[in-house]
Amino acid sequence: MHKTKFLPYLEALFAVIVWGASFIATKIAVGEISPIAVVWLRFAMGIPILLVAVVVRKQFAFPKGGEWLYFALLGFLGISFHQWLQSNGLKTAQATTTAWIVSTSPAFIAILGWLVLKEKLSLLQSLGIVLAMVGVLAVVSKGDLSNLAIGRFGSYGDFLILISAVNWAVFSILSRRGLQHHPSTRMTFWVMTIGWLITSAAFLTGRNYTEIHLLDTRGWVAMIFLGIFTTGLAYIAWFDALGQLPAAQTGAFLFVEPLTSMVVAAIILNEQVTLVSILGGAVILLGIWLVNRD
Repeated sequence: MHKTKFLPYLEALFAVIVWGASFIATKIAVGEISPIAVVWLRFAMGIPILLVAVVVRKQFAFPKGGEWLYFALLGFLGISFHQWLQSNGLKTAQATTTAWIVSTSPAFIAILGWLVLKEKLSLLQSLGIVLAMVGVLAVVSKGDLSNLAIGRFGSYGDFLILISAVNWAVFSILSRRGLQHHPSTRMTFWVMTIGWLITSAAFLTGRNYTEIHLLDTRGWVAMIFLGIFTTGLAYIAWFDALGQLPAAQTGAFLFVEPLTSMVVAAIILNEQVTLVSILGGAVILLGIWLVNRD
């Protein structure tokens, strides 16, 4: 019984560690093949795993009527466009910096909830948003804020990653309606599948399939990690945890994700762990904690 109660915590921890390491795997993969090929191959491997999970849980059902268009919108935003932004961004952005920027998505979700859904934003939440943004500026400028004064926001990749954080917030807000009518695993399966089909159009017309043979052993390991672990198993583990733990407890595990990225990037990519990135990251996490606290 004790093991059963402990399992959801292990599943949540497994998911965020895998997602944290995914930025490093993506950076390795886009160093060998194009971002569009990385995205296509990743979801080609991960979607069948989600399909098995949906069927085993007896949750499989086709979208009805207007839901196809709704899922197509979510698939474009959450898969095709989002993954294009992150994969292209990681060609020039550091994996560590990417993880810190992506971790600010809850702040953008709170801002959009306030602007679009008229949700209340407390003084502490507002302070949290400001702190998160200050932390991002510190991380991308590597502590030299004078660069920002002359309009230099890190690398081009950093800018794409920031757009992806905002895009994910838009995707999250739009997903709320669907999650009221569909189990998370089923909805994720259809969003991923339709997003992958949209990506397939660009993948095939651009003849990016001719690049697959360029992957070496290191590249294939990165792709298998992205496809099977990041896109398949991590999502299943995360949804299992969400179904058994309070949302606040599960959400707290997301703070581990950028820390994992920083450690793995230092070991595998030899990215330097600087005092500025640690302090900037700490400010971001404090800000996001204030945004999410009850």
